[in-house]
Amino acid sequence: MKTSLKNFGFKRKSGILMPISSLPSPYGIGSFGKSAYDFVDFLADTGTKCWQVLPLNPTSYGDSPYQSPSSVAGNPYFIDLEILRKKGLLTIGELKENTYDGDRVDYGWLFTTRYKVLRLAHSRFIARGEDSSEAYKTYLRKNKHWLSDYSLFMALKVHYNFASWTEWSDAHKDVKRARECRSDFKDECSFWEWIQFEFYVEWQALVMYAHTQNIVIIGDMPIYVAHDSMDVWQSPEQFLLDEDFNPTVVAGCPPDGYSPDGQLWGNPIYNWELMKNDGFSWWKKRVKSAFGMYDILRIDHFRGFAGYYNIPYGDTTARGGKWDSAPGIELFRSIRESFPRAKIIAEDLGFITDDVRELLTDTAFPGMKLLQFGFFDDDSEYLPRMYKDENCVAYPGSHDSDCVKSWCKNLSGNELKRFNRECPHIKGQSRGYDLISLTMNSKANLVVVPMQDYLELTNEQGRMNTPSVAENNWTWRISPRYRTEKFTEKVRAVTESSKRNNN
Repeated sequence: MKTSLKNFGFKRKSGILMPISSLPSPYGIGSFGKSAYDFVDFLADTGTKCWQVLPLNPTSYGDSPYQSPSSVAGNPYFIDLEILRKKGLLTIGELKENTYDGDRVDYGWLFTTRYKVLRLAHSRFIARGEDSSEAYKTYLRKNKHWLSDYSLFMALKVHYNFASWTEWSDAHKDVKRARECRSDFKDECSFWEWIQFEFYVEWQALVMYAHTQNIVIIGDMPIYVAHDSMDVWQSPEQFLLDEDFNPTVVAGCPPDGYSPDGQLWGNPIYNWELMKNDGFSWWKKRVKSAFGMYDILRIDHFRGFAGYYNIPYGDTTARGGKWDSAPGIELFRSIRESFPRAKIIAEDLGFITDDVRELLTDTAFPGMKLLQFGFFDDDSEYLPRMYKDENCVAYPGSHDSDCVKSWCKNLSGNELKRFNRECPHIKGQSRGYDLISLTMNSKANLVVVPMQDYLELTNEQGRMNTPSVAENNWTWRISPRYRTEKFTEKVRAVTESSKRNNN
């Protein structure tokens, strides 16, 4: 069961972490339109071979792509309005009405405006009879196993003013009974089905363009799903729920030096015993869907597949939680049997114990090396000189960490001393770029750099997410003027000097 990066065809490549939501756009959020194609061209011009994105699932309360109403559906906000205009589904005037001048994503504004214009486009799609096209009918048929329930789930969400599904009437709370009522919501279901079709068509076109530029896409799969999701409503038996469909325990992280009360995520915990007994069919469907979207899959919170932290439902902090074991290796053996060519990266950060290390070794998945973690100890496993082999993915920072520029500025004490000792200064280069260079020159077969760090943004300018902080996350957007000749050359120079552009 060997899955090293070399098996991926990787030998000294680099990538950039750039969320779709952060791309330039006059319509309030990044999309699959021209700016996404321009970013692919930027990657090609800099010798970068991989584009890592955050989860592409719809966002809900809290705006996090890791808390979604569906683990397999696509985010409607990423549908490009210009593409819809070119298809004749929107007018120039309607696009002007949906422009947004802010430099951050305003999810509240999107929620109140975007669905209105998408409904207009859908009505014209139907009026022109395009719902009878072979392409559309084929998409619906191939995705019926999830799309039929997802469209009904969203139609019911609208019907109940987006209340949690556990607050719906008994006739709709039970998925089998709700399916019998589908004809009552036929038109609304059609709208949500079309959204997923348009999302898929636009995303696949973008992926194909990236492939013509020899660039692969790294996707991101959250380990857990939201309680208020189609996933739990459709298959409640796959989760630890009580008779009222409320979780008995929820996910999170134990207290540590950064979070005295721990992290209370609130996701329901999987019914691992049932999943194991039915051959992990739920996971296989999810993984199959993911590899229909991405070339490589980064699985978030990998340690939760070895042992997971669960907290009694109703607790206000994570202090009362406990650890339980999960059937990690059995799950991944089953996935390997079904998907022998699956390319998986394990996000093995956080509270790492021997069982997690054993699982990583048994799967041979490449793990992650976050250099910002490397200066707490003299011989940290995250320091490049301590890497045991090339089968890993190194990052100077992540979407959950400080921007490198701010991180360097905030260093002090022994961490600063270690940083100065471990990270050589290159004349004429900032300390942030010194850390990027240290990462890029490591033996890791793949290095991924957040776009904010190449741009040398501060936390105030570009931080994507602060764990345990509920507000002001997931809103960063890049300036449309980022792609200058000087900046492109700067990134290309780092890629070339580390010999990550030759493959």
